[in-house]
Amino acid sequence: MINIVLFGPPGSGKGTQAQNLILRYNLKQISTGDLFRHNIKNGTPLGQLAKSYIDKGELVPDKVTVDMLVDDLVKPTDTNGFIFDGFPRTTAQAAVLDEIVREHLISEITICIALVVDDEILVQRLLERGKTSGRTDDSDESIIRNRISEYYRKTAEVAEHYKQQYKYVEIDGVGEIPEIAEKIFAAIDKVKVK
Repeated sequence: MINIVLFGPPGSGKGTQAQNLILRYNLKQISTGDLFRHNIKNGTPLGQLAKSYIDKGELVPDKVTVDMLVDDLVKPTDTNGFIFDGFPRTTAQAAVLDEIVREHLISEITICIALVVDDEILVQRLLERGKTSGRTDDSDESIIRNRISEYYRKTAEVAEHYKQQYKYVEIDGVGEIPEIAEKIFAAIDKVKVK
């Protein structure tokens, strides 16, 4: 089983590379954003609970996010593992994820891959995407820069968590999409062989 924590600031190509990983290794991507939207849209008990916090402008507690994650993980699947996208964001969440994967999947996090891209390139990519995506948060440079610095602030401690386990790998996210994918595949295959 391959379980990947996928990191990358906005505009790093994380979504594109996640699709490449899904095709190459038959993985299921678990995005906390998608989980929230699905549970809220379908009015599940966890969705209603999450919505009650969101409606008050409060952060959804980790326990609710974790419960949604576990709920999705234990559903029968014919995949060879998971890509965790958008979770964990703190050291506490990383420790909980390690525990969940051990307990529910009888496995462990295989690797944490971080796509690294220079901030100026990220800003240009997002501004370009904003022209076609219709996303307002991709059209304003100050919002983009804030999102990028927020990403670094939040993920630094999680990166450290996986560095201590010798599972953290940085991949240069600049270049042709297939070349970047090959670098990621090589990093995973190296760990898988062990």
